[in-house]
Amino acid sequence: MDSQLEEAFMGQGKTTVGDRLGAAEVREIDTAFSALSAGAQRWAQADLAARIQLLTATRDGVAAHAAAWAEAAIAAKATPAALAGEEWLSGPYCVIANLNTLIGSLEALARGESPLAGRSLHSAPGGRTAVRVLPTSVQEQILLHGFSAEVWTAPGVDAERVRADAGLGARRLGENGGVGLVLGAGNISAIGPLDVLYEIVAHNRAALLKLNPTFASLAPVLEAALAPLVDFGVLAILNGGAAVGAALTEDERVDHVHITGSAITHDRIVWGDGEEAAERRAAGTPKLRAPITSELGGVAPIIVVPGRWSTADLRFQAEHVATMRLHNGGHNCIAGQALILSADWPQREAFLAQLRTVLDELPPRESWYPGTATKIGLAEATYPEAEHHRNVLLIEVTPDGPQDLCVTEYFGPVLGHTSLPGDGEAFLAAAIAFANERLDGTLGANILIEPRQRARMGERFGELLADLRYGTIAVNTWTAFGFLTPGAAWGAFPGHTLDAVGSGIGTVHNAFLIADVERTVLTGPFRPSPRSLRAGELAISPKPAWFLTARTGAETAVRLTDWAPQRRWSALPGIVLSALRA
Repeated sequence: MDSQLEEAFMGQGKTTVGDRLGAAEVREIDTAFSALSAGAQRWAQADLAARIQLLTATRDGVAAHAAAWAEAAIAAKATPAALAGEEWLSGPYCVIANLNTLIGSLEALARGESPLAGRSLHSAPGGRTAVRVLPTSVQEQILLHGFSAEVWTAPGVDAERVRADAGLGARRLGENGGVGLVLGAGNISAIGPLDVLYEIVAHNRAALLKLNPTFASLAPVLEAALAPLVDFGVLAILNGGAAVGAALTEDERVDHVHITGSAITHDRIVWGDGEEAAERRAAGTPKLRAPITSELGGVAPIIVVPGRWSTADLRFQAEHVATMRLHNGGHNCIAGQALILSADWPQREAFLAQLRTVLDELPPRESWYPGTATKIGLAEATYPEAEHHRNVLLIEVTPDGPQDLCVTEYFGPVLGHTSLPGDGEAFLAAAIAFANERLDGTLGANILIEPRQRARMGERFGELLADLRYGTIAVNTWTAFGFLTPGAAWGAFPGHTLDAVGSGIGTVHNAFLIADVERTVLTGPFRPSPRSLRAGELAISPKPAWFLTARTGAETAVRLTDWAPQRRWSALPGIVLSALRA
């Protein structure tokens, strides 16, 4: 959340851009809008070959500045050296991967094909169509063996229509979507650039990226990395505090707004504050003139389906849960916050013991995101019996105790656990109902389940996934893997409105440009190799590089980023060997 932007909407009365900003800021904004207006028209007139050329140059620019980008993000967050891979994977790597897939989608359209040509489509529960978006190549099968990703459409959309409609704005050459304002997040450096790319390619809009103040120092490296887009006129990057962000949302030259942040900030932009907001809500007359899309986070569940786990399984999945919560210091909209366990699981206490051990063994890490101490203080005041571990505040949520953890996104190192009765299918159904009805938000949900347990549920497991109302569902992996997967759609579950925005409205990433998206479903191996093979899982992936406990995570992330632009086969052995040493 951009807390400074939020504060800008606390003031009384309506002011003009000139009232809020100095002359130099006004001139900078005017220059940006002038360039973007011309750039949007230039993009509208560009054919697919010209667009491919521009995106290819941008990919190469990101690759050339990848080290500077990662180093700038590391400095902005004071990321420990051992965890530097976080900034490579969630910065230049995923932007390069997204550009590669977008380029492939435009190349398919240029050949007269669907971007989904060659993709596997099949039926999903409830009359949905599932599109396999990972793996997309033999190299991905090697590097991510055992991982897969599907995009599920809304019910009633058949495979023929999915193939025919894929392409979105790239099918509408000549369309000028105007200028989109992207209010960038302040926690993950790739969020703003990825949102910009979707504005340009999927919606034919030039994009004004207003950086969060936490990332102000990244402006020069982002401008250098994304220089082809800037030079073409479809991107401008601005720094500035709360006044700049607030003024831009009210500027008549903005045709669309996309925000990554909190529902509080969203509502102040849309409705205003105080009595004005109440009156506007009642009348159904938003303050914001332009349409808005959003990604606003929430309380992400981690559902642990009980089974017979080995000690190594308990340890590995404890590391998995710790990663879901503490990656990036816990400052992620998709961080797992609510651990849902079975009260009838004989290994429940053993699993919690392993989790406590992992939390205490991890090297200490300072919270760097503004406002974190205040939120942790609120959690401590609400839950005075919480356990203080080296890296996290661990809270048990009981039926007769405070439920704040279920409805408050702490956006920091706070992890809760609760227990429901049941086993197998009955427990999973109850946990899904709990997540749908009791937890705030619909952005992402995680499920950990031993493969034999899943197999026993058969088709019923897929039906239960369809009941889980989240925009991304991860089975035996973390939903953030969907953020890194370019073909995956990213956003809240559909159905939110301006008046009840939840985890947001709309979709981004989605580099195959699929229409009628409902959700993304990810699957990963329950165990790392070689234990996976000994247990009968057909997966040879080692411990993932994004795990906090991956000893070679930083090296592997750098190697992946170096490989991503050209995908040279000669680079694969080094990546695999590095990953195996994790």
